Parts: sequence; structure tokens; C-alpha cells
Amino acid sequence: MPLPAFTLDAADGPRAFPTGRAALLCFVKEDCPTCGLSMPLIETAHRAFGAEIDVLIVGQDAEGNAALVERHGLTAPMLDDSALRVSFAYDLDTVPAVILAGPAGDERTRFVGFGRDDWRHLMATLAETSGIRAPEVDWNAYPESRPGCGSKSVEPGIAERLEAEASGSPLRARRIEIATQDDEFEFMFDQGLTDGLPVVPPTPERVLRMLRGTRRDAQDVVAVVPPNMAPATVEKVAINAVMAGCRPEYLPVVIAAVEAVCTDTFNAHGVMSTTMGAAPVLVVNGPVRHRIGMNMGLGVLGQGNRANATIGRALMLVLRNVGGAKPGGTERSTFGSPAKYTMAFAEWEERSPWTPLHVERGFRPEQSVVTAFGMTGGPHQIVDQTSRTARALAGSIAVGLESAWHPKAHRFGDVLLIVGPEHLETLTRGGYTMKDHLRTRVQEVTARPFADLVSDDEVGGGASAMLASLTEAQRTRLVPKFETAANLHIVVAGAEAGKWSTFFAGWTSGPGGTIPTSRVVEE
Repeated sequence: MPLPAFTLDAADGPRAFPTGRAALLCFVKEDCPTCGLSMPLIETAHRAFGAEIDVLIVGQDAEGNAALVERHGLTAPMLDDSALRVSFAYDLDTVPAVILAGPAGDERTRFVGFGRDDWRHLMATLAETSGIRAPEVDWNAYPESRPGCGSKSVEPGIAERLEAEASGSPLRARRIEIATQDDEFEFMFDQGLTDGLPVVPPTPERVLRMLRGTRRDAQDVVAVVPPNMAPATVEKVAINAVMAGCRPEYLPVVIAAVEAVCTDTFNAHGVMSTTMGAAPVLVVNGPVRHRIGMNMGLGVLGQGNRANATIGRALMLVLRNVGGAKPGGTERSTFGSPAKYTMAFAEWEERSPWTPLHVERGFRPEQSVVTAFGMTGGPHQIVDQTSRTARALAGSIAVGLESAWHPKAHRFGDVLLIVGPEHLETLTRGGYTMKDHLRTRVQEVTARPFADLVSDDEVGGGASAMLASLTEAQRTRLVPKFETAANLHIVVAGAEAGKWSTFFAGWTSGPGGTIPTSRVVEE
């Protein structure tokens, strides 16, 4: 197969390859000592065989090229590949790289770094090819071998740029050019592409780097995102993950979150548009938590952990920038919520004897899973530093949960309860060895006579009913906080110190509201 053709500028004008005769291509950079060691031999080859063979030096840095010419007194043409497109096309990892090509541009010989025997053999081949006697070289003045240096075309940032510019680039998203003097961060604000905080500009090289976090094709459609019902490809999810500040290894988790949220069961349009201020809250389970360094302990719901902060933010940016869920448009939240920036955390499975959330939901323990909840309020902290028995603490947690939405609002929706490790110790010591033990106690303690849950002239916010019209059986019927115990979702997380638990109150449950939804993380 012929080598890639190219045309590059030299001091005497453009030089093209292939040239119609044998050519020696020598890829070099100025700051590579091994390239400097090779330069006299490259110049010797040019002076000896230049009448019959084109010796072309391909330099990777404009200023460095000029320095090499001056330092070594080169007469061989120095071609400027400072854009590095030719080096990228030749798939170089190391320089110097020396390639002998035939008249049609077919590769005959190649070596990298410095090898005395390689150069001896090359000089003999050049002599045979040209019919010119090989020059005298003091080979004893050269070392037996020297390793080369990394090609500039594989340096971080440059490699991704070159890949993005290549004809086979997986990127298809529309590119926006901004003026040289424009501030790219201000530009993102001006275009309405941020959540109110600065975002990382999604340059092609950054997006390509992000795409390396998944094996999925960049143009696979992950989901159709409401309310605009716009298709979100893997590439578009990666763009927003870059903007959010994610690392590439987070991308599979973000993709799973987008898949979970953009379902009819989760109802992202309802969650994002309700005046109650609902937002997705993500819980991550399985091995991926440790692989990407998610926080499940101290400050689990707060700042300071990149994975937690940026995964949730990436999801919200997808809903905003792809789906069109923006405040003042379909976003009609009365107060909003900090969770509309981001809320993602991991369950501390190893700290708890209880069944992890994803296993409760039918997944295998070794699977990595994202579960999305549509939450309207929280986190609300339940403070109990005095309970010494599991029964008392579970009752205390139950009373705390009654404040979800409104103390009179029973059988309304789902709640995500996060039990702290110190509370967990009290519960498990007292025989609460399963999450269902706590759920049962919560339903028992929160069961109120229906008459207590009816709105009246003194306290509103409850059921709409006329007490006078209720039978005694209806008035005394006990109504627990939750429609079923399964509406109380429990995870363990938080620091070892602190006798607290906390919870998020959900938006209305069921087909007309939101249903917690899980998706496997495809790593």
C-alpha cells in the first residue's frame, strides 16, 4: 500500500510526496536528542544520494525546524509539518522515524529511534538503489542505539485535535466558530448553554477524549430527550459531559442516567416542568462507584467530589441543551432547587448489611446501576442523637418522614431515605437486619386516622373531604404515610460520625407522575 501523499512547505517552496522517484522521509523534532544525533547522517545521505533520491526532512515544529537547519548546516530540504497532520497520517509514535519509499510512494524500509546497524543497512540500500557509492562514515563515532522521543502528534490534547480534524472523525455535531478575541466562557453564557455556572468549552479534542470513555458508537442514539423530543447521541451526551467537567470514565454512568431519565416511566418532562421544583436525583450502585471514585461517605450530598458533582450536572445539561428544559420555558418551578444543578451520589454498600438498592430492584450485585428519582424537596435532615433502641430510632425517623410534602399529605409519592452509618448501627444492633424492617415500622408509626388528615379551618394542606359526611369507620381508618412500603426507598451513605439521617421527598408517584427508574451502566 502506498504511504499517505502530502504537500508541505519548505524554504524553497512547496514539496510534494510521492515524488516519482525513491524518497527518504525523516520525521524529526528539535527538542529530541536522538533526532539531533541522526541529523548528520540524514545530511550525509542527502549530499551523497540527493541527485537520485529525494531526502526530505519532515520537522514537527516551525521554530525548531529553523534551529535544526542552522545548528547542523542542513542543505537537505526541511518540510514544515508543525500542523502535525502528516505525522498523524503516518501514525507516528516516536521520532526520529526514517522511512524509505519507492517511486510510487510504497514503503520499503522503516525504523525509529537510532540504530547504528539500521543506518549502515540504509546507506547500503541507498547506494544500491541509486547506483552511487556509499559515503565514508565513521561508524565508531556513533552509539549502537538510542531510543527516540515521543512524536508531537501523540501529545495529550494534540492527538485528540488531529483525530477530530481527520476525515474519519466520529464527530458530527455542528461546530461553532468564535472570534479569536472572544472569551469562550462568556460566549457559552451568552448562548444560554450553561446552568448559570461556567462550563468547560467542548472543543473537538475534549469531546474525542470523552468518547474514549465508552465503547459505544458516537452516533448511537442514547435517548429521545423531552420536552423537545430531540435525539441525544452518544456524541451529544459526551459534549455535555465535557461541559459539566466529567472525566471520560464517568461517561458510561452519564449515559445510563440519560437512558433512565428519558423514559415514560420517569417522565422527565413532568419532573422538569412541575411548579413543585422537582429534579432528578441519581443513586449509583455496583463496582463503578469505586472505579470512578464516587463519594458515598463524608459530605456525600455536598461539594468536593468531582464524580458526584459532574455526573449529575452532565445529566442536567443534557436535559437543558438537548431537551430544551430551561427556566422560563417549559421549566416552571416556583422556587427551583439546588438539585437542578446536580445531585448524584453512591450507596455505601460495604458499610451496610442491608440489601443494596440495585439488588432490591432486581439487578445482580456485580452489576453497576444508576437509579433516577424525581425529587421535589431535600435533603431534609432527621436529627436524633438520643434514641438508643432500634424501635425508638425507627419511630423517630418515621415521624421525621411525615414532614415530606406536608404532615397531612399521606399516600402522595415516593421518598428516598438516606440512613447515616451511626443510625444504621443503632438499627441493626436492635434487630433491624433488613430495610423492610424499617419500612414496616415507618408505616406503623405514621398511620393516622383519616380524620386527622383532612383539611380544616385551622390547618390546611390535607385531604379534601367534609368530616361531617364521613362515617365513623371512614374517620377512624388508619392511613400510613406511604401508599405501600415500597414507596420508601432506602440507601446507606454518609460519614461515620453524626447521628443523623436525611431524605428527599419525591414528586407525585405513578403513571401520571414519576416512577424511579434504573439502568445498567455499560462499561
